[in-house]
Amino acid sequence: MRLLVLMTTALLLTGCPRGEPPAIIDFETLGELRVATRVDTVAYRETPEGETGGFEHDLLVDLGSELQIPVRFMVYQSTAQVLNAVRRGDAHMAAAGLGLNPHRKGILWSPPVRQMELVIAATEPLASEIKSAEDLAGHTITVRRNTLAAEQLKVFQADLPNLKVDRVSGRRDGQLLNDLADGKLTLLVTDSVHLSAAAVLRPELKAVITLPNRAEMAWAFPTNASPKLLDTVSRFIEQAHEDNLIERLEDRYFGHIERLSQVDIAAFVDRMQTRLPRFIAMFKDAAAETDTDWRLLAAIAYQESQWDPHAVSFTGVRGLMMLTDDTARRMGVRDRLDPAQSIMGGAKYYALMRESIDGDVPEPDRSWMAVAAYNLGLGHLRGARQIASSLKRDNTTWVSMRAVLPLLSKPSFARRLKAGRARGGEAVIMTENVRAFYDILQRMDSPNAEEALPLPQIRMPLETPAPGGFLDQAFGTSTSRPPM
Repeated sequence: MRLLVLMTTALLLTGCPRGEPPAIIDFETLGELRVATRVDTVAYRETPEGETGGFEHDLLVDLGSELQIPVRFMVYQSTAQVLNAVRRGDAHMAAAGLGLNPHRKGILWSPPVRQMELVIAATEPLASEIKSAEDLAGHTITVRRNTLAAEQLKVFQADLPNLKVDRVSGRRDGQLLNDLADGKLTLLVTDSVHLSAAAVLRPELKAVITLPNRAEMAWAFPTNASPKLLDTVSRFIEQAHEDNLIERLEDRYFGHIERLSQVDIAAFVDRMQTRLPRFIAMFKDAAAETDTDWRLLAAIAYQESQWDPHAVSFTGVRGLMMLTDDTARRMGVRDRLDPAQSIMGGAKYYALMRESIDGDVPEPDRSWMAVAAYNLGLGHLRGARQIASSLKRDNTTWVSMRAVLPLLSKPSFARRLKAGRARGGEAVIMTENVRAFYDILQRMDSPNAEEALPLPQIRMPLETPAPGGFLDQAFGTSTSRPPM
């Protein structure tokens, strides 16, 4: 009987004659869409709290809603494992930051999801020496084996016979970029998003040459994929481009990456090690009280005061969260220079801004608008959303509001506001900085080797470090700007 069950199961899983690739059970019959992926800056990520996200992850969740079926992400270690899972019939499709490569056997491709820019990266002083492709001769370029980047690099090899190429397997872009920054590699082919994300904490990484051939990211399917699934995915991707869903997701995950300068990053990482450990338990307590990520509160506080509890501005706002006297009274803060009171008061004020925004604004756009309101005031944010609506722009997304808020300083638009003129451009800068600081804190706290990055070497005088290691204090087992 057991043998009969095994044979029946095998037939259901394959559903095809010998010699053809095995077919996974149809997603509707199976009751879920199985997607092979890997931890990657573009594709998929996990937080220490077990939440999942990523550009492709979020897009596929929307695809699941279109199909009215849940999406199950099957996480593998490498691109080769991801594609083999599709070929074996273990997954209906693959989404792992894959470059559309028509030369890859046994794979069908979706229409392009987004454009990619493949670049050759280096560090100084070599980066300054490379002015053209001819300058690559005699150097060794590392590239991941069996990728679109490896295919495109063959063009350079044909024209530059002295070019040495090291094709590696089982290594992720993030790991290779860290090796490049550490001097273990000379040159590396990667895409611009991975490079920019790594350069946030490793600013010595530079793009020196852009590969000329067109590169596009797409999703992979087995050759015997369901025609219904292929058709639905094609229509979904087309609609996602037309509805600007892809643009919004690109902004969500990549829009802030190049916001900070090398000096900004160095100062932030310095203070992560010397100032932040003292306040982490306070941020976590305030986060628990207001249902907010403590790292977001810490990012807001850094933007406001650089984690200086005695900070005072010429306008009278003060403390770690830079509260006005009126806001402090409303939030129950008696002493604005007391770090614990300031953090709790700032957290409550931020949560009030977030909760006061209309329910039609989704996350994380709601959080970014709340950060802008923390600086600008809720009245000005509401006025800006009305202006966006009058301009026929989507006032529920941060990518749209980011373009509208600077208009609040122009007299022609300021006249429409009950709250009067405002420096909306400053609120945008603050919010984008907060997003960048928050991203760094998240990645330093990431459980994934691809996302987590080591602390870079700081080329500036450091304050006396707090006792013990920073990572143990910051991310271990420790418990727990308003209108002017």
